[in-house]
Order: sequence, then structure tokens, then C-alpha cells
Amino acid sequence: MSRTVYNTATSLDGFIATEDHSLEWLFSADGGDALKDTEDFIRKAGAVVCGAGTYEWLLGHEGVEAWPYEVPSWVLTHRKLPRMEGDVRFASADTDQELRDLHAEAVEAAGGRDVWLVGGGGIAADLARLGLLDEVVVSIAPVTLGSGAPLLAGRVDLRVVDVRRAGDFACARYEVVRP
Repeated sequence: MSRTVYNTATSLDGFIATEDHSLEWLFSADGGDALKDTEDFIRKAGAVVCGAGTYEWLLGHEGVEAWPYEVPSWVLTHRKLPRMEGDVRFASADTDQELRDLHAEAVEAAGGRDVWLVGGGGIAADLARLGLLDEVVVSIAPVTLGSGAPLLAGRVDLRVVDVRRAGDFACARYEVVRP
């Protein structure tokens, strides 16, 4: 059965990207085996959902010519973005019903594997509010940003499932508490 998992990294003060959508800060600390854990998770995911900021960062900073994930992927955006080679679908989900429909499409495409929410604190909070987010897996970097894109842009109640250390990162896995 597919789970929808928000698996991301955050600064200690709760931001997933700087105000200009940079992720450079993420690579300033020793991640230990956190990267291996993330790579293992990615291999098991059957679909990807992310925000436009994550997509644009990959375009501009990683030298990526083709989408790095081999599974159906949705980028939530209201802008026209350059297309990368691969199964990338651009969508907007302005209403709860549109987000439910997009989520159902991603779950179906995942074929029983997990749906990976890569980035988008607003998307994660909305999915949680709708009862569609199952887990939050977060690697907490030993850096503060002061401002930027929040880890979760709204209230989400969580229950700790696991906490461990990976290099300089604290890694935590939470179950989303349903209302």
C-alpha cells in the first residue's frame, strides 16, 4: 500500500531553502549515512511530487539535463517552467479537490510504492490537513538560515517514530497524527 512521505532536509530553525530557493547550505555539513538512507528511500518510491522551487534549483544548480528520478513526477507550479527530459508533469492544485485528485493520480502511478514529497512545506501541510500525508522524514542540518521556505507551512501534529544521528545531522521520522 502506498504511503505519502515528506522526506526532506531542514535547517535547525526549520527552513528547507533560503529565500532565493538555494539549497547550498545543505552541503556545508557532514551528512554521514543520511545520503545513503535518502538514496535507498528514493529507489523505493514510485512517484514524486515537489514544488517549483525544488525543480528550479535542480535545473539551475545541479547541472541536471534530465530529471534525476525515473518515476512519474509532478511539479506543482503556476508558472511556465523549462521542461527537463523525463516523466515530469506540471500541475497546479489550487483547491483541496485538485490536490486530492493530483494525490490520487500520484498514488495510482506509484503502483503500491511510496509517493515521495520532495519539497514544499505548504504542499506537505496541505496534504496533512487533508489526511493524505502519512510520514515526515527529516534530516536536520546543523545550520540556521533565519528565514526562507518553511519546513511545514501550517500546523501538522506528529508522533516520533525514530530519531538517530547521521554525521552532523539529526534524522527524525514522524508519523502524521490524523485529526
